[in-house]
Amino acid sequence: MKISIASGKGGTGKTFVSTNLFRLMHQHTPSVVLVDCDVEVPNSHVFLETTDRQSHIVTDFRPVIDLDKCRFCGKCVEYCHYNAMLCVPSAHMTKMLPDLCHGCTACMVACPHGAISASNLEIGQVTAKETTDGSILIEGRMAVNTSSGVPVIHDTVAFAEKEYPADYYLLDSPPGTSCPFIQTTAKSDLVILVTEPTPFGLSDLIQAMDTLDSLGKPYCVVINRADMGDDQMEQVLADRGVDVIARIPFSREIASCYAGGQLVVDELPAYRSYFEQILEHIRLIEANQQHTKDKAL
Repeated sequence: MKISIASGKGGTGKTFVSTNLFRLMHQHTPSVVLVDCDVEVPNSHVFLETTDRQSHIVTDFRPVIDLDKCRFCGKCVEYCHYNAMLCVPSAHMTKMLPDLCHGCTACMVACPHGAISASNLEIGQVTAKETTDGSILIEGRMAVNTSSGVPVIHDTVAFAEKEYPADYYLLDSPPGTSCPFIQTTAKSDLVILVTEPTPFGLSDLIQAMDTLDSLGKPYCVVINRADMGDDQMEQVLADRGVDVIARIPFSREIASCYAGGQLVVDELPAYRSYFEQILEHIRLIEANQQHTKDKAL
């Protein structure tokens, strides 16, 4: 089961929930892997004492243009949806604009003269890390000056599934609702949206829910710092029929623990019950999904 832990905006406590839930789940079932898909700034490892086990370089297609074969027909420009190809026939010039290239290979397929070949550009790295309690963290990290994290996220999740088979994968999603968010959540069985009861939190939560509705993805909500703000978020979620599976209070103890790179489920037993609530809901969703599959058969 793939479970994405996401948020419409940064700073809501997404990694806080991911890492604590991961530790709790590992204590109940060792067959769980945490996958840090926030490849621009992966930081799950800060809260989990780890050692590196293996790594994998992520590469992406980049076109190489042979000007001796090029007839400057412009087909590569016509087929490139990202405006990454430039052709000026009068100047006998065809070139690729690297900051715009998304590695889709359309230019190479479109070229009728065989003037475009493939090269590989290193765009990131995937690293498997083992924690002191034997659990596994898979971390994706973009290379500097990489234009998109989507291919790195794709390879990170694929690497985790291939190299470390598990019953559960917790995907710590990038914040926001752009392509990296969609790449992380698109193949998930459940999305847990972590939010905060502020005007910005509500606005971005609505955008995230609308995006997941368009993808047909089941989701639920964890409200972090739930005793701040007003009741507007609760009313919106009730009107939409969205389950709130945990309401984690604002706490100086939690903030201090988090700032020190420690896990609440280890250091503050009084707050462990909030993550047990989340785990209970996951098991309920899993049982319901399995029942639906069995019924369909």
